[in-house]
Amino acid sequence: MATAPKETEANTQPSTQPDSPDQPSSPLDRIRQLSAQQKLGLMVAAASVIALFAGTWIWSQAPDYRVLYSNVSDQDGGAIIEVLQQMHIPYQISAGGEAILIPSDQVHEVRLRLASQGLPKGGLAGFEILENQKFGSSQFLEQVNYHRALEGELSRSIQSLSAVQSARVHLAIAKPTVFTRDRQPPSVSVLLNLYPGRALGAEQVDAIVHLVSSSIPNLPVRNVTVVDQQGNLLSGKKNDDPDSGLDATQLKYVRDLEQNFARRIEAILTPITGAPNVHAQVTADVDFSRIERAEESYRPNNSASENAAIRSQQKSESVSISQPDGGVPGALSNRPPAPAQAPIELSEEDGEAADQTIPTDTRKESTTNYEVDKAISHTRQSSGRINRLSAAVVVNYRSRLDEEGQLINEPLPAGEIEKITDLVKQAIGFDAPRGDTLTVTNSQFSLQADDMLEELPFWQQPETIQLAKEIGKQLLIAAIFLYFLHKILQPFLKTLLPPPPPSQVAVLTDEEEAAQPELLALAAAKEEAYEENLQKAKLLAAKEPAIVANVVKGWVSGNGQ
Repeated sequence: MATAPKETEANTQPSTQPDSPDQPSSPLDRIRQLSAQQKLGLMVAAASVIALFAGTWIWSQAPDYRVLYSNVSDQDGGAIIEVLQQMHIPYQISAGGEAILIPSDQVHEVRLRLASQGLPKGGLAGFEILENQKFGSSQFLEQVNYHRALEGELSRSIQSLSAVQSARVHLAIAKPTVFTRDRQPPSVSVLLNLYPGRALGAEQVDAIVHLVSSSIPNLPVRNVTVVDQQGNLLSGKKNDDPDSGLDATQLKYVRDLEQNFARRIEAILTPITGAPNVHAQVTADVDFSRIERAEESYRPNNSASENAAIRSQQKSESVSISQPDGGVPGALSNRPPAPAQAPIELSEEDGEAADQTIPTDTRKESTTNYEVDKAISHTRQSSGRINRLSAAVVVNYRSRLDEEGQLINEPLPAGEIEKITDLVKQAIGFDAPRGDTLTVTNSQFSLQADDMLEELPFWQQPETIQLAKEIGKQLLIAAIFLYFLHKILQPFLKTLLPPPPPSQVAVLTDEEEAAQPELLALAAAKEEAYEENLQKAKLLAAKEPAIVANVVKGWVSGNGQ
């Protein structure tokens, strides 16, 4: 029994040397062998690598922020930020809180979604302010809230115009009175803040004035004042003096007329020369004077003509018998005639003699009135009559390829220039007696900025430069990461970790390479013997646990050497 423990100890002796110098240790074991200071340095290095990688990745993937809304009120800004947080959209607030920024690829979508929720409200209170009336408020306060609500609603309506960024409306409404002579009409002032580069035409200003005038009872149009952010009066009284000669409507009419003629010329020549090879300008002399003329002419009427028109005709005839001579003036001649007596029969000779003795007076009158031959004409000439047209047309040289394949420019033939001239005359309604003039010139155009840009090489195109910048950005990030990894982190790790055993880094010689199969066979035999001894030890421990316990006790106490 005394020799059994020794044999067991001898057989199990190889199992007590698992960490032989020939066996390589794992990286985890080498890390465990480090001191606390070396482990802390290794942790700092690993954290630096992770932080550098995360920082470069975040920097490369950082979105481009653009302004969502600027110059918003605090109330609207808080509501917008709350909605952005609910939508899980990152946002930034510029210095001073003047603008809210979000990623550029989400600006338009977020604006539409906020608009569907009525944001931003612009800080204007409409008729919803009347919904929160407090109990017991005075009539003056109610009137003030009504004015505020009306101003807010008008401001919202004006802000809906495309050129208006913001608007403010101020009402001046007098207190109502029962006396007609004391009544004062209300007045309104409108302040417009237009978008940069935008302007309102006269018709749009009139539309705003009539919109405000129609929204307030008894408000005349003349009491509405519209001012822009530059302090320019937009709703000034129009100059109705016809002698001033300044009318924006007339100037616009002339400009539209000239542009219409120019478009006609370019439209008819574009299929022949090409769109960029023809330019036309037309100057119109327009007469805006108004002429009204009334004429009334009379011509002599020929009474002998059958076509003479008789207006009225009057004829009269009278016969009178004179008293016989011999009467003596006095009482006897004034006596009444004597009573009639029976006629005395006279012979024919006596009758003729009696007729010749009685004197008679005959008178005839005829009056004829003819119609007057009169002509009345009323002529009114409308304004905007064209007095004269002056047109200038420039046609580019024709481009073609020569025999060597090079592009050359040559002037147009004279016959083709004449055809172009005839086409232009027909297009604008050329009238030589009216004084119209037309000039067609064939000249070579200079290169435009767009043409020069198209001829730039591929590597000088803006798109190529932008792509190169993005690629360079990514390459710079990769270079910084690799430099930090190989030049800083790797030497630092070498100083922390112990060098590997010589057997792991030694270079085999030719003799060792020749003897390597034998060494491998020997190692396999040792491994097989080790496994066999291990199985025996396990079997012994299962059958004789007391003996194994004594052996282990001897190892612990140091007597089992």
